[in-house]
Amino acid sequence: MTDTTLQRLDWLCQTIPPLLEAIGEEAFAFKPMPSKWSKKEILGHLIDSATNNHQRFVRAQFEDTPAIGYNQNDWNKYSYYHQIDSKQLIRFWTSYNMQLLALLRQMPPHMFDRTCYAGSPEQVTLSFVATDYVAHLEHHLRQLVDY
Repeated sequence: MTDTTLQRLDWLCQTIPPLLEAIGEEAFAFKPMPSKWSKKEILGHLIDSATNNHQRFVRAQFEDTPAIGYNQNDWNKYSYYHQIDSKQLIRFWTSYNMQLLALLRQMPPHMFDRTCYAGSPEQVTLSFVATDYVAHLEHHLRQLVDY
């Protein structure tokens, strides 16, 4: 994993929350179609991604190639993100990502070579998981705000 990944995650944690807070509750809760996620649910999906990647970052350090996947639609539905106040979701997203950033900064470099299954049949390194996590964040954050 590169320092660029950590720098980017740090930048996102500093830059994105004020942009999200500027979105009104009505706009945050708007569902373009019943089957499409609202901005709240997209942010909730990013929280779910953080929680599952947190498990990968921790468990792969001491378990041999754990398999940690999840059903993103069920996680979103049964976390009730659409019903939770946007400010709470923004605080939770920010706090969780700051925690992941601290964890990744503390991990010994050799641990990034450890592997897990992250929802696909191929093993991936924790370095890949970290880099992919930040790319995934950026993809969805751009659906929420312009930056």
